[in-house]
Amino acid sequence: MTAAEIVRELDRFVIGQDEAKRKVAIALRNRDRRQKLEPVLREEVTPKNILMIGPTGVGKTEIARRLARLVGAPFVKVEVTRFTEVGYVGRDVESLVRDLVEVAVRLVREEMRHQIEPDAQVQAEERLVDLLLGEPQEQPNPFAAIFGFNQNEALKPQKMPDSERREKRRELRERLRRGELEDEMVEVEVEEQGSTPALGMLGENQGQMQEMLQQMLPKRTRRRRLSVREARPIVRMQEADRLIDPDRVAVEAVRRAEQSGIVFLDEIDKVAARGGAQGPDVSREGVQRDLLPIVEGTTVQTKYGPVRTDHVLFIAAGAFHIASPQDLIPELQGRFPIRVELRSLGIEELRRILVEPEHALVQQYAALLETDGLELQATEDGVAAIAEFAYRLNEESEDIGARRLHTLLERCLEEALFKAPSADLKTLTLDRAYVERQLGEVARNPELSRYIL
Repeated sequence: MTAAEIVRELDRFVIGQDEAKRKVAIALRNRDRRQKLEPVLREEVTPKNILMIGPTGVGKTEIARRLARLVGAPFVKVEVTRFTEVGYVGRDVESLVRDLVEVAVRLVREEMRHQIEPDAQVQAEERLVDLLLGEPQEQPNPFAAIFGFNQNEALKPQKMPDSERREKRRELRERLRRGELEDEMVEVEVEEQGSTPALGMLGENQGQMQEMLQQMLPKRTRRRRLSVREARPIVRMQEADRLIDPDRVAVEAVRRAEQSGIVFLDEIDKVAARGGAQGPDVSREGVQRDLLPIVEGTTVQTKYGPVRTDHVLFIAAGAFHIASPQDLIPELQGRFPIRVELRSLGIEELRRILVEPEHALVQQYAALLETDGLELQATEDGVAAIAEFAYRLNEESEDIGARRLHTLLERCLEEALFKAPSADLKTLTLDRAYVERQLGEVARNPELSRYIL
């Protein structure tokens, strides 16, 4: 996709902030251009990381998230405040790279599942036939091979003759395809997600040790009694996983994480030291110094193999109300050469956010009410009134951007959402008069609006 096409796609979901969309579109397009270079030159071209500066609720996270979905790239969003300096109890910064690889593994595995879907369906059907047939399976005695004795023939399960078994399987398969056995009960073995013990005392090696333990500890399974309808997707996924080569998944996931991974570092301003480095600011600067090699380019060991971060695109974002970008350590500042300032949303942008994006807020509430037989009719002046209330409240109190719209819409439609379905209420007109009745009294009282809106 060209940079202009990327911006057009982002316009479907994000209103305004044209400069930010242009910058991220150019950065993404440069990644495609880099793939067409000669290998030697390609290795030298590194991504230009982006620093977004702007108040909350103006679209910083949404732009990055939609961008990753648009190209199908591994994307991980982390809040920098989660991390602690090396030597302190908490998550080390290398865990964000491991999280990125896990996302890439899920993406690759899902793609491979789609590719082998026909084969997996055939295997799942045969497995369901086996489960419905209920023929006992012979369990090998683990001591027989060690001590060299044969299992007692009398204890072995008795199998039905092959001809009878084939006929029975054919009959079950046909009935299964006709949907006659959907309510039959079968027993399926499912894998339980075991948790590894907490290893907080290990500091920076905590993540690596937990991954090692996950590989070493045996996987636990349990038998569940399900209907054929419920068991089919589980069995299909199990058969698909058996057909997928885990080594291929790991290699491709590492390659994608390295070459097209996107890491969104949110709340970067919260680790910026303000004034002198005293008290907690020392730890904040320590987190920055731990982030620095990851952003510059280093190799992180994961359970899927070593991952280089030289060509991962990092997008950092923060409000910078108290601190400023200059409060970041100089080395980290230099690793974010592209800076873009996102401005606060005006009345027109707030109005457009309510109705223009795909699956806009008004459309969502209309769909919710429609399930109860209530038609929501939003007029232009009603939408404009909500936008005006949101803008005024953002100006008079804390500026939370478009998130204010969620609060106001919920307040406006609270009565309808509570009463529906109702025989007396079939149509609700969301016009200016209705919005004024629902919001006017609270919005005019600063003390009430501070806590309610």
